[in-house]
Amino acid sequence: MRFRHPDGSTIHLAYCTNVHPAETLDGVLAQLRDHCEPVRRRLGRDRLGIGLWLARDAAHALVTDPSALRGLRCELERRGLEVVTLNGFPYEGFGAEEVKYRVYKPDWTDPERLEHTTALARVLAALLPDDVTEGSISTLPLAWRTALPQPNADGPADEPTRPARIALLALAQRLDALRELTGRSIRLGLEPEPGCVVETTGDAIAPLTAIAHDRIGICVDTCHLATSFEDPDTALDTLTRAGVPIVKSQLSAALHAEHPHLPEVRAALAAFDEPRFLHQTRTATAAGLRGTDDLGEALNGDALPDAAPWRAHFHVPLHAAPAAPLTSTLDVLSTALARLVGGPHPLTHHLEVETYTWQALPPELRPRGRTQLADGIAAELTLARDLLTDLGLKELP
Repeated sequence: MRFRHPDGSTIHLAYCTNVHPAETLDGVLAQLRDHCEPVRRRLGRDRLGIGLWLARDAAHALVTDPSALRGLRCELERRGLEVVTLNGFPYEGFGAEEVKYRVYKPDWTDPERLEHTTALARVLAALLPDDVTEGSISTLPLAWRTALPQPNADGPADEPTRPARIALLALAQRLDALRELTGRSIRLGLEPEPGCVVETTGDAIAPLTAIAHDRIGICVDTCHLATSFEDPDTALDTLTRAGVPIVKSQLSAALHAEHPHLPEVRAALAAFDEPRFLHQTRTATAAGLRGTDDLGEALNGDALPDAAPWRAHFHVPLHAAPAAPLTSTLDVLSTALARLVGGPHPLTHHLEVETYTWQALPPELRPRGRTQLADGIAAELTLARDLLTDLGLKELP
């Protein structure tokens, strides 16, 4: 979906296909047929943007076979779909029964992450619509925090991240070369996430200013922003002052519990404690942010103070907040979106609805089959569309 900003530029809105796990190119083609096109039809649109997730095997098949890449582009056009952004965070196995910490491997200290992301950039440059010259890719924020060695007492504090920064600089050079070769500009955004080396937008400033390349910036995920209790205006203003490019933003909402000390609230939260994904949980205290790696850890014992609200990294559907006594952080998303695209000039032109947890919801909230899932995704995109038009953007055909 495309929107015209009052300054004349185009804002792209997509939904991320990591909600439909597929490891192979055949699986990706099936997604377009079984899920993406039905969502487009529900919205009554001739064209729908999708943020493709391409697992390792699918990306490899596309980058090594020009005919397969041409075939995917033709299939997108045939089904009224367009791609300007990729989700490059998960590498493979995102549809496994247990993902948890595996989603952070390989990290940016592993050469395979550089090679995979290079492949994604080459694929995206070939998939961009004819009238679009800029694409974006989101990626993991360097590494999970325990994956890197502790700083040497005699060395610089940022020494553990040096291999990752070197890899990102190498990617930036490859993206420059790709621009010269194809005329397409592809940018990469680190996606701050609780528990990672880059957990908050503030954590991203030092490594990104050290890299200092306009093709490497940040992807602001509004669920992660909320989970870390970051104020959207403060976070985005700080990024802007530091000159950090906001490559894209993922529109998502976290799980919020206002009174986690109450038994009924604990019981409601327990329904979201599931075995597939990691649900980092945080609370803001006078001494700073406190957290656990997963929701179950927070619920068991006294690992997390419960005198103040909790937020959990659980992407809840944008249009359907959980029933009381829980809610979502849709207000954080709305505030962030107003700052991202509601000003005289947008801070980013790529927006992506990313609710990948539909099948991880409590059983009574899960969609039953493709039809209900398509209905839910369409409802999320409708909400996002309404937020954008309320900010003065005009929906384009």
